[in-house]
Amino acid sequence: MAETLISPGVLARENDSSFIRQQPVSVGAAIIGPTVLGPIEIPTIVTSYSDYLNKFGGAFQSGSDSYAYLTSQAAFNYFNNNGTSLLVARVVSKSADWTVATSTTIGSIGATGSATITLKTLSKGEIMNSSSSLDLSGSLASGTPNNVRWQITNSDTASGTFSLLVRQGDDNANNPIVLETWTNLSLDPFASNFISRVIGDQVQNYNSTTNQIETSGSYFNGSRYVYVSNVANLTPNYFNNTGVAKSQYTSSIPVNASGAFASATGTIKAGAKFYNNIDATDTQGLVGESYDNMIDLLANQDDYKFNVILTPGLIKDFHATQCNNIVNNTQTRGDSLYVVDLVGYGTQNVSTVASVANSLNTSYAAAYWPWVQVLDSSTGKNVWVPASTVIGGVYAYNDSVSEPWFAPAGINRGGLQVIRAEQKLPQSSRDALYTNKVNPIATFPGQGTVVYGQKTLQTQASALDRVNVRRLLISLKNYISQIANTLVFEQNTLSTRNAFLSQVNPYLTSVQQKQGLYAFRVIMDDSNNTADVIDRNQLIGQIYIQPTRTAEFIYLDFNILPTGATFPA
Repeated sequence: MAETLISPGVLARENDSSFIRQQPVSVGAAIIGPTVLGPIEIPTIVTSYSDYLNKFGGAFQSGSDSYAYLTSQAAFNYFNNNGTSLLVARVVSKSADWTVATSTTIGSIGATGSATITLKTLSKGEIMNSSSSLDLSGSLASGTPNNVRWQITNSDTASGTFSLLVRQGDDNANNPIVLETWTNLSLDPFASNFISRVIGDQVQNYNSTTNQIETSGSYFNGSRYVYVSNVANLTPNYFNNTGVAKSQYTSSIPVNASGAFASATGTIKAGAKFYNNIDATDTQGLVGESYDNMIDLLANQDDYKFNVILTPGLIKDFHATQCNNIVNNTQTRGDSLYVVDLVGYGTQNVSTVASVANSLNTSYAAAYWPWVQVLDSSTGKNVWVPASTVIGGVYAYNDSVSEPWFAPAGINRGGLQVIRAEQKLPQSSRDALYTNKVNPIATFPGQGTVVYGQKTLQTQASALDRVNVRRLLISLKNYISQIANTLVFEQNTLSTRNAFLSQVNPYLTSVQQKQGLYAFRVIMDDSNNTADVIDRNQLIGQIYIQPTRTAEFIYLDFNILPTGATFPA
């Protein structure tokens, strides 16, 4: 079709402006810490608190008392304040000592005493052991809400199929609690309903040498609780040419029965210290080195995306090496903020807190103090927790009602759902903390406990010494980098540059309209992409922004005038 007119006439042209612009990938928070259940040293995404409980558990018993890890309380606060996704990296003491539980004998029809299928739990630790004889009600003496049992039903030699139920460990025959139901399973490796194909047989482990997650097994894990470790009696091509089951295979089908899991190892340290008792040698049964592997792994920006990282249980004054490593990793990544806890419970002097804060100098971390008392969502007890346990929820709430570049502080967005703060800070203490880069957790009559500061741990005064500006930059870099990634290996031409500008400029305009920027300018043209730049296979873009500042110091002058005076216009 002609695009110009040579003789008089009408030319109808199309200008397609309906291209769907790329939207930023949504990322949430990451948390490193111990949990009751779940894969060890395998970062796993959860999207709700119930999802977290299903995968990582809640309360547990240690000695004669019940506890919940700070990880669980932080997850509760995060999701209870509209958090979207949480990347959980479970850590334990001496991970090599922790193993999975194995199913008791799942026998075949031909020989009930021999195993035909071996199942193993995805979660590790002695807590997964449910092996015990049944009582009269059909319950397991060692069954708990945290472990599981198996049951084979609907065994049918004619079709070569059966069903597998994964039941909660503390149920009984009269009131079974079925967590998962897998029907029409087969031992035929060529069938689409082959048990390993349906339930999964993959095992993941962290390799500290390569700092990577290694996966073995052929089939993705469909079950949330178990995987197929072995099928002893396969039934390949179960039916003959006339559609009848082959006699040599019918005896391999598992018999209807139920059983438990056993032989898992790994347990919580005896006499572990929790909540306000955490110290330098015992943090919830762990030591600082227990966190090292996951600190190293989450430095991998390509595989793990998050904008806030939390480590409730690690204290800078107790675990300086680990906290410093996270700060260094966060600075290198450049796409997240670390909420660091400075001192243990019981620290009375503001000067001590300030001294620890001043040992850090980075805009990629922020500190809050003092500790707070909360109602533990899992145990129902009032417990003391470090500030990072609740600050993730403050960030989540801030982002849900406004934007990341708004300050997660103050009456409107910094309110805390806590019982009380460890100390009620007077103005003088808040001044001393804020001068030394620590964000006070203040208590006001009628308004409750509030985050009353938003400084990063950067020492030099600049726009980046504020949390909202740092989080603005994180958001901008995250989105614009996603766009730039699509340009790698594209032609270095005007068309490519315009494609970049057509997405970045509208996005920055939207940020400006949402009060994130006073002004901005993006340059990607011949002025910064000269011939020599192009010859070096480079594409240069320069982005200038003026971040919006927050009103933190408000002065109100009340001028008292004599009677009869007029007010100034």
